[in-house]
Amino acid sequence: MRVFVRLFSGSFKFLVLLLVGIALCGNAVAQQNGAAQKRSPLAEILLRKGILTPEEMKQVDAAATPEQSELTLARILADKGVLTKAEFEQIAGKSPQSNPAPVTEPAVQAPKTEIAAAPVAIKLPPVSVISAITPLRTLPIGGVSREAAPPAIKANGVGITPYGAVKLTAIEDSSSPYGDDFPLPGFICDTGPDGAPEFHIKARSSRVGVNLAWNDANPKLSLSGKIEMDFEGNFNRSDNRNISSIRSNNPSLRLAWARMDYSPNQKNVLSALFGQDWTPFGSSTIPNIVETTSMGIGFGTLYERTPQMRFGYTYKGRALQIMPEFAVTLPASGLAPSTAYVSQQLGYGERQGADANRPDLEGRIVGQWQLDHAPGVAPAQLIASMEHGERRAILQAAQVPVAYQKTFATGASGSNYSNGWDFEWQLPTRYATLIGKVYGGGDLRYFLVNQLYSYYNDTTGLTNLASVPSLDGSSTIVFGTNSAGQQVVAPERPVRTDGGFAQLGIPLSRLFNANPAGRNAGWTLYALYSIDQAKARDLARMGGSTRRYSTMAVGTINYSLNRWVSFSFEQSLYTTHANPEQPLPLFKGMPAREWNDVREEFGPVFTF
Repeated sequence: MRVFVRLFSGSFKFLVLLLVGIALCGNAVAQQNGAAQKRSPLAEILLRKGILTPEEMKQVDAAATPEQSELTLARILADKGVLTKAEFEQIAGKSPQSNPAPVTEPAVQAPKTEIAAAPVAIKLPPVSVISAITPLRTLPIGGVSREAAPPAIKANGVGITPYGAVKLTAIEDSSSPYGDDFPLPGFICDTGPDGAPEFHIKARSSRVGVNLAWNDANPKLSLSGKIEMDFEGNFNRSDNRNISSIRSNNPSLRLAWARMDYSPNQKNVLSALFGQDWTPFGSSTIPNIVETTSMGIGFGTLYERTPQMRFGYTYKGRALQIMPEFAVTLPASGLAPSTAYVSQQLGYGERQGADANRPDLEGRIVGQWQLDHAPGVAPAQLIASMEHGERRAILQAAQVPVAYQKTFATGASGSNYSNGWDFEWQLPTRYATLIGKVYGGGDLRYFLVNQLYSYYNDTTGLTNLASVPSLDGSSTIVFGTNSAGQQVVAPERPVRTDGGFAQLGIPLSRLFNANPAGRNAGWTLYALYSIDQAKARDLARMGGSTRRYSTMAVGTINYSLNRWVSFSFEQSLYTTHANPEQPLPLFKGMPAREWNDVREEFGPVFTF
């Protein structure tokens, strides 16, 4: 309950409830009736792949003639940004001098579908509309369509479509004690006398990727893939670049996967993905913010990308789609090895997840339906997900303390389970879009929450304690004697956590009836609040913990000049609250209960 209280407190709660109430009241939209005529193969494909909703298909079916049906379909695709203004005019049979109703082009480059049609002289009312805010959806529902967009390049039956973004932002932090160009929870170390304010300009959030499509002979089988990277890797340290290493960012892999989607009929889709992708647990809903290097690490956003094998099934009903998914992923804990033990690592990667010798199991179930039937509004989704894994720390025989070597002659180990759950919502309406999640579990450090804590050694009832670093130096194994006089390894228990976030997006240009073809069609506003907190009971037993919980309040305003170029300004407040059960940590060189970072970030994004 504490999570919900903090998520929807004060004026933010009032604003969210007010706008959602308005949206739900406007959801009652009249639905057209009429006998369905014979559908074209194109319309069937678009419905099966989720490009058309059942409600939109009814509009196509209600047309009196095939020509009117085709024109209605073209109008719907134009509203979605699939067709450009010129392509819609071609299908409608209008010349450029006839001053047709404007058609909105999307803010981001959208795939275009060429459709040849005979001119038809049918006058339709203006249908142009500025799209409502669509949530950022990292994981699809219903599979990936092979007909969604023609590839830019074809080679040996493989379609290749490059994409990417050039992003540069200027940043000012009132407190950045770790020297990063992104925020982390406070009280990890002292800030110095003035809070360590810093100014940065960075371009390393730029991304490059390619979408892949294999042309299989079976029309029911879709084969697709993606490879994406950014430049968020570490700076180079080499003789010819040491002085200017700050501008020598290493490229790093974000996504690399291939998937198969098989549709035996219009209502069922079977999916399988192999590669590195967003995790089913917690990653379906992510906030739309400018700061994407950390995107709220330790502040309640909960997400991850990891190697996996993922399998799903989608049932497409007339008004509801349901998709359960299950994944076997790389086990990981996110604990950083000590530099003294790098020889025991694969580079600087961790090993304690792999040493547990079992996969991490994740799953989610998604329900999708049309909450608001107004033009330009994406479907809504509700998502529930879970995770179960294990980490294991190893100690060699030579590392065991002398007093315990007889009992642990061959070495020792300690382990704990990682368990997590979350519930997410994505509710787009014509007036506003509300997204968010709440989560809970234990040892969720790898998923970038838990105040970055992982586990603690439970020494309750033990005497004669002795602690030594694990094989990789990323954790500590504690030995002790229990009340029965037996020498044991202290149990390792997960630090439990809960948290979440809520973000409200408002399509300003749509609310103020801006001209969809004008320069003021791309204004949007976002407000976000998030929290991540560790359980006080676990922190008390862990000892030495400085952080209790952290919050993030972010306001973002975006302006799209056109579908390729946008500008953003973000004002945020990052706060960490000290653990009251421990001596107060230092902020500005003095004991403090609260650390704050007032942050501004501004810059353009050029997409292609």
